[in-house]
Amino acid sequence: MLEHAAATALKQRLPLVGVLRSSGADIVEGFAALHGWGRAARTLTACSGIVPTVLIVDGPAVSGPALLLGIADHVVMTEAAYAFVSGPTMVAEFTGVVIDNDELGGAVSHSRYSGSASLVTGNVDEAIEVAELLLAYFPQHNDEEPPRWPTADDVERLTPEAGELIPESSNGSYDVRDVIRALADDGNLLELRPRWAANVVTAYITVGGMPVGVVANQPLALAGTLDIPASQKAARFVSTCDAFNLPIITLVDTPGFYPGKDLEWRGMIRHGAQLVFAYGRATVPRICVILRKSYGGAHIVMDSKRMGNDLCLAWPCAELAVMGAGQAAAILQRRATDDERAAFEADYTERLLNPYIAAERGLIDAVIDPADTRRIVAHALAMLVDKREQLQPRPHDNTPL
Repeated sequence: MLEHAAATALKQRLPLVGVLRSSGADIVEGFAALHGWGRAARTLTACSGIVPTVLIVDGPAVSGPALLLGIADHVVMTEAAYAFVSGPTMVAEFTGVVIDNDELGGAVSHSRYSGSASLVTGNVDEAIEVAELLLAYFPQHNDEEPPRWPTADDVERLTPEAGELIPESSNGSYDVRDVIRALADDGNLLELRPRWAANVVTAYITVGGMPVGVVANQPLALAGTLDIPASQKAARFVSTCDAFNLPIITLVDTPGFYPGKDLEWRGMIRHGAQLVFAYGRATVPRICVILRKSYGGAHIVMDSKRMGNDLCLAWPCAELAVMGAGQAAAILQRRATDDERAAFEADYTERLLNPYIAAERGLIDAVIDPADTRRIVAHALAMLVDKREQLQPRPHDNTPL
């Protein structure tokens, strides 16, 4: 059934919404049942990047069906759903750990720990409504532009409240979602995977009625640093937006990558490269706004000017540098007295931690008043609406998976 639905969606160029309730291949049917799930996986893969796909899980999704969740563009799970490749019985037999369905693969686990669930709802009716809302941001297929939303929110509306959110202390935190709401039409946003990798926010909004994807560092979680889950979350989101012609707005406030032996050993280089790669190959309109901190390698990863964005803006309080003043002092002033280090940090902050040097070198297009952010972004999106890039002909790229 799922194979046929996916093949029809691909042929007719229509979005695909599937509801899964399956405990996996029938043991009695044997190998033939596995073959069926393989056909479904292949057809769903063929839909990828051509028509939007949403899978709703309202019950079990075990073994083969569980793997299909990783192929879909978005997964909506109900509170009664659970999904895993190997169930509690196998876990207990091989590892000795006794665990139930919900803890192993329930909606809460997938929304918080694995990131497999884009959204969680109370029941299947709510899940269908959420799927409809998701698809309202997307075109029918990849050869169309996203549909315009009706809105009475003036694109000339000023947003002074966005700038007022930034604390006076560079170490202070704030909720970047409030900045996103200030920029969005009517303050509406649809956030995806809000509980997984919370140090990065990924959300759909509209600006002037145009659907847009937003990637933003979240200072409330891990100070907005980037780690492996955050890189994966943002990379997948950027790739989805690029596949279906949604412009991307990137809001930057990050002191860098989260340090640690564990992260490096688990492949921070490879996974960080996924985000670089996603931005580097994206051809949709891309606007970057540096709100506050933008340091080191994280500056490059978060869609910097040299990564090919179309417009790079910065607020006057933005700090662009290889690293912060304290970090620089720890390296360059290791043997200095406390007074000497304090003087060094003050001088470093005054001379280097501002957006104007980067603007002089063409690495930022403009330093803007936060109150003008929505207006400038809206006009830029209107100007970039017919942006087209000639892609290098090749069978496919080699994503750093």
